[in-house]
Amino acid sequence: MFRQDRTNPSTAVSTWKARKDLAKANPSTAVSAWMNGGLAGGGPFNAYGGIITQYTDSGTTYRVHTFRGSGTFTVTAGSADVDYLIVAGGGGGCGGDNATGASGGGGGAGGVKTAAGAVAVTTNSYTITVGAGGAGSAPDVVPTVGGDSVALSLTSDGGGLGGGASYSGSGNKDGGTGGSGGGGGGASGGTTTSGGAATGGGTGNAGGAQPNSSGMAGGGGGGANAVGGAGATGTYSAGGVGGAGQSGYYGISATTRTYAGGGAGGSWSGVISGGAGGGGNSALVTSTPSTGGVPNTGSGGGGGSSYAATPGSAGGAGIVLIRYAVA
Repeated sequence: MFRQDRTNPSTAVSTWKARKDLAKANPSTAVSAWMNGGLAGGGPFNAYGGIITQYTDSGTTYRVHTFRGSGTFTVTAGSADVDYLIVAGGGGGCGGDNATGASGGGGGAGGVKTAAGAVAVTTNSYTITVGAGGAGSAPDVVPTVGGDSVALSLTSDGGGLGGGASYSGSGNKDGGTGGSGGGGGGASGGTTTSGGAATGGGTGNAGGAQPNSSGMAGGGGGGANAVGGAGATGTYSAGGVGGAGQSGYYGISATTRTYAGGGAGGSWSGVISGGAGGGGNSALVTSTPSTGGVPNTGSGGGGGSSYAATPGSAGGAGIVLIRYAVA
């Protein structure tokens, strides 16, 4: 039976003409403005901004605003408690240098913040900043950290940069700190290197080290769900795997996604995989270059191999999602 108190047709002109019988009303097919606030009895809730999608999961219909780049989330009417997922940009991987045989460390993943129904939004405009991925580098050049992502007054920290070789004058022998830390560079200069620490600005883990003073391989960047792997010890060794990203996050559909994998450390022995969730692979030779973090996953870039001085690759940009129930 029709319930006038339970519907909110759009303001578009109805296609049902010349009838006064509400029980047979035929509202327009335009999307209703009745959303989260209306369900709670607090009046209509309407918002726009980003890429807007809608899906149903376990009987609940959700609307999602996805920001793959910076923008504005604007509430034009009502108020609601929203879910959020804020992923920062991944750090860049460092290039390797064949002069001493030292490979670069993988970039760390961006930090991840998420919660269900944790932020109340009202009629206002909210600036959304999506962190860019950090740049990968050539040998003796410092890669860059991932950019922070900011939404709803919450900040996820960008991923740490991959470390360079310990002989290098670049000053980034160890992995950099970030949402997840970058991997340490190859240690052929006679000292070990450390993975960068996670800063705590979002879920993240430390990068992998190169624990052997003669180890040539770089450590893997940390991921949202695991620390980066250490570079194998000794000469001509394999790089550290990227730390795994975190799975089970909602996206633009009922299918969950994995975000924020660490980049793999540069290798002398085989191409090493980045962490699940989009982490970049390491390089081995010029015909097998490192790869960047997958865009909009906040994953770290792969480290470069010392063989033929292969460069490191860029981290992936982050992403921001805002979700609320509409029915």
